[in-house]
Amino acid sequence: MEEIYVDCNEMEWTPSMDYPEGTMVKILRDYEGKKTILLKLPPGFKMEAHSHVSVEQHYVLEGQYEVEGHVYGPATYQLFPPGYTHGPFTSEKGALVLVIWDPMQ
Repeated sequence: MEEIYVDCNEMEWTPSMDYPEGTMVKILRDYEGKKTILLKLPPGFKMEAHSHVSVEQHYVLEGQYEVEGHVYGPATYQLFPPGYTHGPFTSEKGALVLVIWDPMQ
């Protein structure tokens, strides 16, 4: 594995093809099945429940989102094990979330 350095201030937000319309992304790492992104959820964001084959982690930087009646705001963290169905997700006012996927070793 090599060192990765990214200055997010120099990166442009791009539309995410994997999320509902209006969701923007900055890809920080995408290497051998491991991925780290900054995800900007637009106001009114809605995403159905789903699962992944890898561990997924969320750390909310700004704003908030809601899952199953629980609100996750700044400095909250979630970890979803492989195969765990999570969601649906909603965000009334939008959010900025650090999302990390790492396959199980």
